[in-house]
Amino acid sequence: MKIYNYIEQGGAIMYVLLLLNIVGVAIMLYKFFELTKEKKKTDQTATYLEKALGLSETNKHTSAIVELSKKELSSYMGKLERGLNTVKIIAAISPLIGLLGTVLGVLLAFKVMSQSGLNNPTNFAEGISLALITTVGGLIVAIPHYIGHNYLIGILDELEIKLEKKLLTKVL
Repeated sequence: MKIYNYIEQGGAIMYVLLLLNIVGVAIMLYKFFELTKEKKKTDQTATYLEKALGLSETNKHTSAIVELSKKELSSYMGKLERGLNTVKIIAAISPLIGLLGTVLGVLLAFKVMSQSGLNNPTNFAEGISLALITTVGGLIVAIPHYIGHNYLIGILDELEIKLEKKLLTKVL
């Protein structure tokens, strides 16, 4: 069976999951390339932050400069983190959307059973099929987004540590 058939069988729930998957993967790919580029230019970024703070030999050792450095670094890292919450939200809600499809599928199966009894198991099976397909769809979307989010957060943490070391060695 082709993927399109599964999506079609899952109905509106599967189309929502497909849309979430496309958005999430696009964000993850963009962030991966953006963070990889930022990792390569850590020295340039540290120099930029030093200039933005106006660091020189005369204003070293002040706690105000250290705090200002940390705030500037935090602001810079905040800009790099944009979009990752969307990936995290997609990872969190996809199984719930799949579960919604499961409930709707079981509801449909019981509705068919209450109307026609078990004389026609094909109609009953359609509801169960919807339930299973949407559950699988939700998990298929959630798992890679969860892994991708954690991987990108790891890259961000590594980048922040490198920048903080470079910046604070300049300040102290």
